Amino acid sequence: MKAARFHGRKDIRVEDVPEPGVRPGTVKIDVAWSGICGTDLHEYLEGPIFVPHPGHPHPLTGEEPPVTLGHEFSGTVSEIGEGVEGFSVGDAVVVEPFFVCGRCAPCRAGNYNVCVDMGFIGLAGGGGGLAEKVVVDARWVHAVGDVPLDQAALIEPLSVAHHAVARSGAQAGDVAVVGGAGPIGLLVAAVLKGLGVTTVLVELTRARKEKALSTGVADHVLDPSRDDVKARVLELTGGVGADTAFECAGVDPVLDLCLDVVKPVSVVVNVSIWGHPATVDMTKLVNKEIDLRGIIGYRRDHPETIELVRSGRIDLAPFITGRIALDDLVEQGFTTLVEHKDTAVKIIVHP
Repeated sequence: MKAARFHGRKDIRVEDVPEPGVRPGTVKIDVAWSGICGTDLHEYLEGPIFVPHPGHPHPLTGEEPPVTLGHEFSGTVSEIGEGVEGFSVGDAVVVEPFFVCGRCAPCRAGNYNVCVDMGFIGLAGGGGGLAEKVVVDARWVHAVGDVPLDQAALIEPLSVAHHAVARSGAQAGDVAVVGGAGPIGLLVAAVLKGLGVTTVLVELTRARKEKALSTGVADHVLDPSRDDVKARVLELTGGVGADTAFECAGVDPVLDLCLDVVKPVSVVVNVSIWGHPATVDMTKLVNKEIDLRGIIGYRRDHPETIELVRSGRIDLAPFITGRIALDDLVEQGFTTLVEHKDTAVKIIVHP
C-alpha cells in the first residue's frame, strides 16, 4: 500500500509499504481523509520533533525514521481484531492518535496525554493516516455516525481546540483573543463561540481573515499590521482587557501580544507547537499575575467534540479549503501551506 514517510527534514516520500495486519485488541481502518496538521509542517521544516531521532527509537513503538505520517484522519472499519467489541465492519470512525505506557504517574492519574513516554500515531510510528490503511488499538477508536468523513478528519484538531478552551476556563460572556487564524486558531474560536464567548481573532493573512469572518467564528478580526490590537481590545472590553487569550501561531510576537491584551489575573493558553524556544516577557506575566498554561493534544475530549459536530453546533465543512491525492502531498500540500498560506487554511488528503 502507499504511505507518506518522513525520512528527514524536507524529505517526505510516498512509498509502497506492507499493509499492516490486524492484531488482538485492534481495529483496521481504511483511511478516507487525513488532514495536514501544523505539527506535520513543523516536522517537515524543522524536524524531527515528535518523530524519533535517527538512532533513537521511540520507547513505545520501537520505531525511528522513516515513519508514516498523518495523525488527523477518518475512515471506515475494515477488519476487527480478536476481543474487540462495539464496532462493526463499515463503521465510520476517527482515531485519538496516542501511544501511552499506562504505567507512569500521569497515566495512572488519568492524564494520559502527558505520559512520560507519550507518542502520536502518525509521528512516533505505528503507521498513520497518510496511508491507505492503518491498524490501531481499539481504545483509541471513536465512531462518528453520520458525520461526513471529509469533515470527520477535522475532529482531531477540533479536539485540540476543545481541550484548549477547557484548560482556559472560559465562560459565556467572556471576551477571548485568539492569536493566529490557522486551522487550530479558527477551531478554538469555533468552540469559544459555541460557549457564548465573544471572540477577537488576530491574523495577518487575507484568506484566514476572510475565513474567520465567513464562518462566523470571530466577532472581531484584527490585523496587527494595521490595527493597534491592544488598544482595540481595551476599547472592546471597556478598558479592562480580555478574560483569556490563546496563542495559536508559535511565534514570539503573538505570545507577547497575548500577554498584553489580557486583564490582570487572567489566563493565556499556549496551543501551538513551537519549532524553537519561546521568549516570554516575565515582567508582564508577573505584574499582571497571568496564568500561562500549555496543552498537548486532548484528554477524553473526543466524545464531546464529536457530539458538537453531530449535533450541528459546529460545522467543519467551511474550514476545508483543499482536497488532494496522496501522491500530491508535498507539492500541493506542504508547499502550498508553507509558501502560499495566504490562499489555504486546511488541506485534506485522500490516500
